[in-house]
Amino acid sequence: MKLHVDAWDPAYGLSFEASATDGPQAQSSAQIQPDVELPAAAWRPVDPPAVDVPGTVLIVDGVQRIDARVWITDDEGTTHPGVAASYAAGVVRCELGRGVAQVATTRIERGLFTPVAELPPVVAGNIRYPGRRIRRGEPKDLALGVQRHMRALEVGVSNEERTDGDLLIVDGPLQERAHLPRALGYIKTHRVEYLPADLTAVVTALRGGQRTPVFLLGTSWHRFAWYLRLPGPAGAPWSGIVRAECSADLEPGAAVALAGLSAVTLPRFASQAYKDPRAPQNLVPIAGLERKLRAMLGDARLLHRALARVAA
Repeated sequence: MKLHVDAWDPAYGLSFEASATDGPQAQSSAQIQPDVELPAAAWRPVDPPAVDVPGTVLIVDGVQRIDARVWITDDEGTTHPGVAASYAAGVVRCELGRGVAQVATTRIERGLFTPVAELPPVVAGNIRYPGRRIRRGEPKDLALGVQRHMRALEVGVSNEERTDGDLLIVDGPLQERAHLPRALGYIKTHRVEYLPADLTAVVTALRGGQRTPVFLLGTSWHRFAWYLRLPGPAGAPWSGIVRAECSADLEPGAAVALAGLSAVTLPRFASQAYKDPRAPQNLVPIAGLERKLRAMLGDARLLHRALARVAA
């Protein structure tokens, strides 16, 4: 079995991280039920309720990076594509009453993602890339393989710091964490438009801190969801808009209560444009956690060089 490392810097290949957009680019085929909180005809912006913020907020995020694109020739002479990837996940614990936030948990893993079966680990200096078999070697499949393992790592850290009465915010869809209590998915990139035009007009009419009524969203999966505009300077219609979601297994009243809690909690973490180009959606604790996790991944150039030496 032979390993070949592509000489190109993987940063110039396919991007595995979605960039933010000004708004949805296509209409979704997902089904919605808009009358969870209010009838569709009565939809309007909802102001934040007069409730206390939770004492503890836990924010979970993960990062990933392609260290090298590789080609693996098996014992039968067949060549398969693959990627050597590093990924990490962590939790920021925010004590709102004390005004303190700190990174509470971090985990890092690496892997060599390829269709090759029973691939031994590739050791580059002190770094080890275990074989991670995926079904196919298409770029999309390689990307999904890395994404699935990073999500699994996020799931693993999500429940490590829980305390009674806290609020868990997951950067991205809830997915496998929908069963966790008091958990919100936080989606800041809008690729598709879920609502019809008359209800989308309520989204774009939101002022800072306001949200839409709760609606039920899904196809093969279901979530309660709502849109919220974070505080910030006036801009495009979708500027500062995020979508939050919670488990569809909750009673509608419990989902509405979580939506209200999100409206008094999430704006506290909104970032500023002079500090973050993804402001205000890229929450301050998420940005700090991302910086720490990316530093844990190590120097991409050194890892690429080490993998190239192993292949040689």
